[in-house]
Amino acid sequence: MSLGGSQIRVRFSNEFGNGALTINGAHVAVCRNNPVDSAIDIATDKALAFSGTAGTTIAQGKSVWSDPLDFTLAALSNLTVTVAFGIVPSDVTGHPGSRTTSYQQTGSTNVSAANMASAQKPVHWYVLSGIDVMADSAARSLVILGDSITDGLGTTPNANNRWPDQLAKRLQANTPTNKVAVINQGIGGNAVTTAGLGPTAATRYMRDVLGQSGVRWVIIFEGVNDVGTTVPAAPVTAAFDQMISQAHAQGLLVYGATVTPFVGHSYYSVAHELARQELNTYIRSGKFDAVIDFDMAVRDSSNPPKLQAAYDSGDGLHLNPAGYQKMADTVDLALMTR
Repeated sequence: MSLGGSQIRVRFSNEFGNGALTINGAHVAVCRNNPVDSAIDIATDKALAFSGTAGTTIAQGKSVWSDPLDFTLAALSNLTVTVAFGIVPSDVTGHPGSRTTSYQQTGSTNVSAANMASAQKPVHWYVLSGIDVMADSAARSLVILGDSITDGLGTTPNANNRWPDQLAKRLQANTPTNKVAVINQGIGGNAVTTAGLGPTAATRYMRDVLGQSGVRWVIIFEGVNDVGTTVPAAPVTAAFDQMISQAHAQGLLVYGATVTPFVGHSYYSVAHELARQELNTYIRSGKFDAVIDFDMAVRDSSNPPKLQAAYDSGDGLHLNPAGYQKMADTVDLALMTR
């Protein structure tokens, strides 16, 4: 959790399920271990409710929020959500790029266990799709729309060292920005226009970005899965034009982040590099309210540009923890005081 507060609510999703999903009970608690694991501080354990009852059934294609729960939560703390499921569809809504372990225990209804050390341990999120915090009245949200680089491919599992995590830590340590929540809406393999994994950035923008609670600022850091395959820059920039317009219509500030290099990855070709350069020229052109130049920050200025060796996870496209820290350090925190 990037921001602390006195009350929370949890969003559960069956939006991509192929049948109804039943929750028989759900609890929340703080995990104090770092890296995070299945252990909870049992003194913090509390039950969630749904319209005053312990459980709920989520229809196919729908999502639900829990009732607001009084729960004291510190900024940058780790929250565990434990759920006892009843009926579960064969297609379960999830997030495969979690970089965080889930714990699955069959034949148990105990949602208050001190730990689940003997459970199955997939590195995957299921059903849980958001948490709102009732924070200070001055608090606002920064939403980051991204792909696998924002999702954290190349980071350390369970260590929360994606670049949005590191940015949240910087914002918290800086008094003028310590009421800024960071919402990571990165999906590995996501594209702006066509194909890719999950709904395209263009189609999920209203739900995942503009529909978030308390949003004030948006960072758009997408496009590599378009220009790195077969999509020219023009359809991507047209989608960005629309996203900027939609954000401005809601009174939001939207910042564009330049696409980082991918020499050494299968995405690289001369044509794809030219498309990346064209897209970055657009991003730097003044269309956005500001530019975050990740390309400049992490590239080796060889010809063609590539990731600096110190930041490369090894595939030429995704960064390592040092690279993600560099990205977080590149963001001007004053952008979140505007």
